[in-house]
Amino acid sequence: MICENLGINPDGNLTFANRDVKVLAEKYKTPLYLMDEERIRHNCRAYVDSMKKYFGEDSFPLFASKAASFKSIYRIVREEGMGVDVVSAGELYTALSADFPSEKIFFHGSNKTDSEIEYALSNKTGYIVADSMEEIEAIDNIAKKLGICQKILLRITPGIDPHTYAAVATGKVDSKFGFAIETNAAYAAVEFALSKNNLELYGIHCHVGSQVFDSDVYFKTSDIMLEFANFVQKNYKVKIRILNLGGGYGVRYEESDPVIDIPENIKAVAEKVKAKCHELGMEVPAVRMEPGRSIVADAGLTLYTVGSVKKIPEYKNYVSVDGGMTDNPRYALYGSKYTVVLANKMKEEQDFACTVAGRCCESGDVLQEDVILPQSVQRGDIVAVMTTGAYNYSMSSNYNRVPRPPIVMLGKDNEYIAVKRETFEDVAKNDI
Repeated sequence: MICENLGINPDGNLTFANRDVKVLAEKYKTPLYLMDEERIRHNCRAYVDSMKKYFGEDSFPLFASKAASFKSIYRIVREEGMGVDVVSAGELYTALSADFPSEKIFFHGSNKTDSEIEYALSNKTGYIVADSMEEIEAIDNIAKKLGICQKILLRITPGIDPHTYAAVATGKVDSKFGFAIETNAAYAAVEFALSKNNLELYGIHCHVGSQVFDSDVYFKTSDIMLEFANFVQKNYKVKIRILNLGGGYGVRYEESDPVIDIPENIKAVAEKVKAKCHELGMEVPAVRMEPGRSIVADAGLTLYTVGSVKKIPEYKNYVSVDGGMTDNPRYALYGSKYTVVLANKMKEEQDFACTVAGRCCESGDVLQEDVILPQSVQRGDIVAVMTTGAYNYSMSSNYNRVPRPPIVMLGKDNEYIAVKRETFEDVAKNDI
């Protein structure tokens, strides 16, 4: 199994967080998002404990809200000692609604509107990560209007290619995000920010991409960012208190994906950062990382019910389910790989090659190609897609007016509905 919270019980059914998923499908119906709360907490602690141990007590991770934003997540990560980053006023509102402390919120995003900036500042958001000259100007103007001095970080583009999906590579020079060092835009941004009376330049931020398995990316990034920070401190007489390295580590979607030892990798990055700071003769800044996927991905599982099995001799086989791109658009968007199984027939021989397709009236509505299931797959069987805790619910939609599934959180000794199943009334409630 790709994660230790998965198993097979004597009935031949898949288990997740020590529960029979067939029983959960019958109880809550499908499509159904399941989340393993203990796994989320385990993943949080891997980052929190190792960052404090190896970087220092003033360093801690931020949960990347875009991976999964709903109230229960913010309550969990708050209890585990994390901060959060948000990329919209909607994510910020959700975090604040869950009583997340505003001073531990970092507001990112490449094109914040004036109303979003004002909402963030009015709610005493700890840090704004500025992404453009226009945004620096807007934050300063709104801070002046509100009579405050706002802490900001500048999003810097270090020019690193993380060798990951092009769609999630965000640290290259030609990225839409941030100020590139190579083009001198980063230095101009520092000068501009320091010219403002209502801003406090508190640190620098970067993000080299997602689904990163090799710490070498962070080694190279930290070297570049620390050299930049050292130059800024010496030439602009401002202290860089926070170095935000962005991102988190990759997760296992398939058996072939490597297992990542997060504490050991963080230890290695911390040693590299400290050594570089010693070389440069500078104080080690407080470090932030922004894991999202590696906090919630393997804590998630999605269940579907098979509706039809269509065999096209000598061409292709389709197993169609009652969900699809409305609850997981990532295969349609990126060709993202997932492990797919027939949850109620785990002990049967896997010998039927098929495409698992969704219910939408769209030829691209596919959850996964080249899936091997038992020949006996039929209407009413339960399909499970693993490692769906990140970017599935948060990217879901009502395409074809399909209501979104619920999220059921599985605790150690309890279970609860964290997000209710949408109704047809919910889908149409904003229509006039």
